[in-house]
Amino acid sequence: MSHVLIIDDDQNFCYTIAALIREIGHEAHTASGFNEGLTAFSRHEYALVLVDAQLPDGNGLSLLPKLREKMPYPEVIIMTGDGDKDGAELAIRNGAWDYIQKTADLNNISLVLTRALQYQEEKRKRTVPIPLMRDKIIGSSPLVHECLDLVALAASGTANALICGETGTGKELFAAAIHYNSPRANNNFVVVDCSALPETLVENLLFGHEKGAYTGADRNQQGLIAQADRGTLFLDEIGELPMNIQ
Repeated sequence: MSHVLIIDDDQNFCYTIAALIREIGHEAHTASGFNEGLTAFSRHEYALVLVDAQLPDGNGLSLLPKLREKMPYPEVIIMTGDGDKDGAELAIRNGAWDYIQKTADLNNISLVLTRALQYQEEKRKRTVPIPLMRDKIIGSSPLVHECLDLVALAASGTANALICGETGTGKELFAAAIHYNSPRANNNFVVVDCSALPETLVENLLFGHEKGAYTGADRNQQGLIAQADRGTLFLDEIGELPMNIQ
């Protein structure tokens, strides 16, 4: 059983969500404002926190970084009014697990809560830290640890990974960390700078060609994708490619 904190000044909505949480087998706690919620959070360990985007004594979104200062940090779901698209987008950009509209069907809200709690439970089962090779990735803040948790998760699987961040934040370092901590580590880690690929040669460089495929193709040329076979292909700055090439 997990503990869930609901921070909202709408007492009727709090009662409804608390009943829903107890119905799916977890314990619910409520707080009616920013400061009361922060105090409640400091006194107990929660797996999930639901926060209204607009609280009477503060902005619910500004609670996110404070909630992530505590280890282990909870999943956070932002609750928004009907049609509040800006609040929903800001919630995801600031690291919230998801957002829910207060007018949504209770079955849909229950599904979001259940998924978040299941994810939190699986994350907490990994009690033994996975030793990671993290060459040149420095820092020990909660956010760095969160990123390294994602590196371990991506490295253990075979799904594609999308790494987002501004220039200079270390996207290639994290791509390399995923590769060298994976079963593919003994094979090639191929970095492709998409911003430097001529549009007319992208397909040729990625997929290669056989001798005689076009005028001037005097030998077989292996493509970058084939070079990364059984390893990792990192497409750096893929957003710089023209949309039709993407």
